[in-house]
Amino acid sequence: MDPRVTEHAEIVVDHSTEIEEGDNVVVSASSAAEDLTLALCEAVGERGAFPFHVSFRKDRTRAAFLEAVAPDDLDTPDHELALAEAADVWIHVRAHDNVAEMSAVDSDTMSAFRKAQLPVREEILDTTWVLTQYPAPADAQNAEMSTEEYEEFVWSAIGKDWEEQKAHQQQMVEILDAGEEVRIVSGDTTDLRMSIEGMTTINDHAKNNLPGGEVFTAPVADSVEGEVLFDKPLVHEGHEVNDGYLRFEEGEVVEYGASKNEEVLGQILDTDEGAKRLGELGIGMNRDIDQFTYNMLFDEKMGDTIHLAVGRAYDECLPEGETGNESAVHVDMIVDMADDSYIEIDGEVVQRNGTFRFEDGFEG
Repeated sequence: MDPRVTEHAEIVVDHSTEIEEGDNVVVSASSAAEDLTLALCEAVGERGAFPFHVSFRKDRTRAAFLEAVAPDDLDTPDHELALAEAADVWIHVRAHDNVAEMSAVDSDTMSAFRKAQLPVREEILDTTWVLTQYPAPADAQNAEMSTEEYEEFVWSAIGKDWEEQKAHQQQMVEILDAGEEVRIVSGDTTDLRMSIEGMTTINDHAKNNLPGGEVFTAPVADSVEGEVLFDKPLVHEGHEVNDGYLRFEEGEVVEYGASKNEEVLGQILDTDEGAKRLGELGIGMNRDIDQFTYNMLFDEKMGDTIHLAVGRAYDECLPEGETGNESAVHVDMIVDMADDSYIEIDGEVVQRNGTFRFEDGFEG
């Protein structure tokens, strides 16, 4: 086995999830990630915990089920919910035989499925969980790389000194936590304001996402005003949305558009009322992710970018006892901040053209 696979598994069990003796561990992975699945189960066993392997939730088997079922017949599956309730640790491994496997599933069915799965997702989020990527050939092809190039890209982004990365990102966390209003400007197409007053900024250093490399928070739901053009593509359920555009008034999307697959963006926004509001503001800070790969797990961490998610807000960003934006979806979209762009916090520029004020080369 490639030693980088073993290292990947060790980072998952020791850094991301800190598996302990006696833990019940679910490894959710497709057949395309067989080597990493084996390495994970071995590493879990070596630590005295108990692995249980299930298929990744967006593979060919799930697509076959969803193509055979009527939307009105979808309900929360008790056995899946019971598994999530019994798990101490949940490890998701992305790896595809076909990245567009879900694209033939009817949009109404997918919407009903997401709603039915929401209680399962909530239970998983209450475990110790991590999402990671195995560099399967189909994902390499989607990233427009050879398999060898993609392996090097993935494992370079994953095999970092995460304590050093945490310290670097903490500088931006402190800026955001001390701020109240954020303004994001990029070219002539994006000028967006939002309040983050009272919110907590999370330092993602590869605990829930591997690779990590972002800081993120939740906007005050009704505070978002302005417009944003997402100049990086969104790939959602196998459909590519280009040049997604949203305009907000009093926190809600009042206008949207796209140059390709605009109807897919509309279907996302129509999922429920919460899907028309922002649940996340994230800032990419992993400099080892230096190219766009059509994989949000990596792309949202890319240096010189910000991302915004319509839908569900993460509880850890919210003041204690408060409920944030609720939705069955959480869909991230990316803005390139490398040129003619800046981020302001309370009127002060803290990033210009991708460079933060605590980095060399910053021009305020």
